[in-house]
Amino acid sequence: MNKTELVAAIAENAGLTKKDADKALKAFIDVTTGALKKGDKIALVGFGTFEVVKRPARTGRNPQTKKAIQIPASKAPKFRAGKGLKDAVNNK
Repeated sequence: MNKTELVAAIAENAGLTKKDADKALKAFIDVTTGALKKGDKIALVGFGTFEVVKRPARTGRNPQTKKAIQIPASKAPKFRAGKGLKDAVNNK
């Protein structure tokens, strides 16, 4: 499902226009991105949790030259599915 299909499904399910559904989806993405940038965690009970994890600096290898390279520390967004979502996907 791409963004256009998701907006159409949200509009149909919530009884909104596609324009309003697109605004709602954009607002959700903006708020989630802003919270994660600040290091906050977003927990949606039954659905899942969005959070930021820190990845330490490490040594890797360039696959072409086999030469060791230093990979800098970074932060990455992470989503952990909640019990309700897992059960729904597994038809429980």
